[in-house]
Amino acid sequence: MRIAVTGSTGLIGSALVRALRSDSHNVVRLVRRTPGAPDEAEWDPKRSSVDTTALEGCEVMVHLAGAGVGDHRWTPRYKQEIRDSRVLGTTTIAKAIASLTKPPRVLVSASAVGYYGDTGEHIVDESAPPGTGFLARICQDWEAATAAARNAGVRTVMARTGLVVASGGGAWGKLFPLFKAGLGGRLGSGRQYWSFIALPDHIAALRHLIDTETLSGPVNLTAPEPVTNAEATAAMGRVLHRPTVATVPAPVLRIALGDFAQEILVGQRAIPRRLLDSGFSFTFPRIDDAIRAALDDRA
Repeated sequence: MRIAVTGSTGLIGSALVRALRSDSHNVVRLVRRTPGAPDEAEWDPKRSSVDTTALEGCEVMVHLAGAGVGDHRWTPRYKQEIRDSRVLGTTTIAKAIASLTKPPRVLVSASAVGYYGDTGEHIVDESAPPGTGFLARICQDWEAATAAARNAGVRTVMARTGLVVASGGGAWGKLFPLFKAGLGGRLGSGRQYWSFIALPDHIAALRHLIDTETLSGPVNLTAPEPVTNAEATAAMGRVLHRPTVATVPAPVLRIALGDFAQEILVGQRAIPRRLLDSGFSFTFPRIDDAIRAALDDRA
């Protein structure tokens, strides 16, 4: 198949491209600069432009691009960047594929379990209503931005991703050096739920979304057994054989991270109901397994 991917240099995108190419798929990588390789095509979400000639003949569009949530302190300017990179980017991609004479048969567009806001101990699946807060509002607008593709008859799946357990990048990648140094510990109360997913399972789930014609709308990409921050901390200690006695109190997080701290101190206990019902099987369903997979670099 010919498959177009945005965000191909990120943690998830680069792993997905490798997996697709290992199965001989033809991957077109959309980049926000002048293309420097035969497999690249240019797009610019801020100018709402896409090289649609490169999309001709693509059966699948996977849209993963977005500014990193934890990459910078949340100044008003960076919060706008987080929003624009998702909402404007998704709108641009959706309109571009809708304009094609023969659009892709499926758009898999990134979203996040932040959609649900703070769920406390309450278990939520894809039928749950949206929550409140900055990230919850962004996720709602992010998913709504796929409208042009949906209206054009393209099967559209919103992949609501949890915390991806990987050593090579993402939020979890920043934790590994701390825990290996014996400096890891609970964040705030530790009672907030973390809906995690191992990187290999995430890539397999994305491919499942591409191939499963019955799936559309929101699908949670999370392992079936969410854990609390305290449980994740204990698991990191077990797997890495390091102490986890440190605790970062909530007030310290707020001083260090600003508004982003609030998103760390709340959590989502999200389960992948639709993924499981569609027949997907996890290779690393438990947190200890996911951490070991990250250390083994199996993705």
